[in-house]
Amino acid sequence: MKPFAWVPTLYFAEAVPYMAVMTLSVILYTRLGLTNTQVAFYTSWLYLPWVIKPVWSPLVDALRTKRWWILAMQLLVGAALAGVAFTLSCPYWLQLSLAFFWLMAFSSATHDIAADGFYILALDTDEQAFYVGFRSTFYRIGMIFCQGVLVILAGYLERFTSVGAAWQITLLVTAALMVLLAVWHRWSLSSPEQASAVRAPLGQSLADTFLTFGRKPGLWAALLFMLLFRFPEAQLAKMAQPFMLRSAEEGGLGLTTADVGLAYGTIGVIGLLAGGIVGGWLVSRHGLRKWLWPMVLSISLPDAVYVYLAYCQPTNLYVVDACVAFEQLGYGFGFTAYSLFLVYFSRGDKSTSVFSLCTALQALGMMLPGMWAGRLTDLWGFPLFFVWVCGCTLVTFVVTALVKIPEK
Repeated sequence: MKPFAWVPTLYFAEAVPYMAVMTLSVILYTRLGLTNTQVAFYTSWLYLPWVIKPVWSPLVDALRTKRWWILAMQLLVGAALAGVAFTLSCPYWLQLSLAFFWLMAFSSATHDIAADGFYILALDTDEQAFYVGFRSTFYRIGMIFCQGVLVILAGYLERFTSVGAAWQITLLVTAALMVLLAVWHRWSLSSPEQASAVRAPLGQSLADTFLTFGRKPGLWAALLFMLLFRFPEAQLAKMAQPFMLRSAEEGGLGLTTADVGLAYGTIGVIGLLAGGIVGGWLVSRHGLRKWLWPMVLSISLPDAVYVYLAYCQPTNLYVVDACVAFEQLGYGFGFTAYSLFLVYFSRGDKSTSVFSLCTALQALGMMLPGMWAGRLTDLWGFPLFFVWVCGCTLVTFVVTALVKIPEK
């Protein structure tokens, strides 16, 4: 079947479980009454499958076909979403729902490996270049659907039923969608053959990748950059939505779930994507070195809008939406520098495997700071926490100063 029949839906299906794990879980647990400490600590652990993804990605290559993994993981994600929904009314709902979120996270990370591998195997070089725009666009549509449409749906349902019931319905709708996507892909995906070359043993392949990674010039500066460039954003992102949902008495903005879906999941995502597009265009014209420091300022300085929101607590939704859009626009523009540095550092021998390690370090850099963000918020309150985040941007400046970007 023509690639247009499956490329858009495949990458839409890749985005939904990732955003469900990273975003819906935060909003869900906040609405169900967990403290900031609990929300940040529990949901940050869900990054772990992406941290250790390079360890089991060779197994996905060696066992079964990419098509089999895609279909199996989409069905497993659907089952995990339904599992979260059904356990919300159980006595041990927190432990059980977290277990299903863990299953969803591992399934989503495995799906990423299989989907990208299938894309490479099923399309020739020209087709890969032609469809890359569709691939990224529909991934972003999936982000808006999950962070925006589903959160707005849950917020709408909360008007007529309990919070738990509203989220159960929302999660079951998402589970049904993932099953339908699996059915569609069973019919629309072709079955490209696995590479015919003899594969190196798993242990040898991993060892070779780590050795290649360890011989890279400027390794220590690059490691610090990968782990700490987003140090402030890792903390801010974990608390941004709880801040919007908490009542004014708790130091938050007191927004409804639907308001958050519109502000952070729709307007904010559009700003994020616009910033990324502009950043990519400018770097393509003038190079990363020229735009590196403007991008660092762009990803750092807009964090101050949360200090304003925390101290002033505006009730005008247009003001909140504008602040979120501005911060996400700056983040999208600045994140371009980080993404392109990973690509630059991965060039050379075993570039795909090295890039996989870089993305694992990227996930680790988001996981660890996010774990203590909730604790700091509960200790200091939102205003001082956001001041702390702005102070942490100095870390971003320092690690950026350490890396060397070639003139060309």
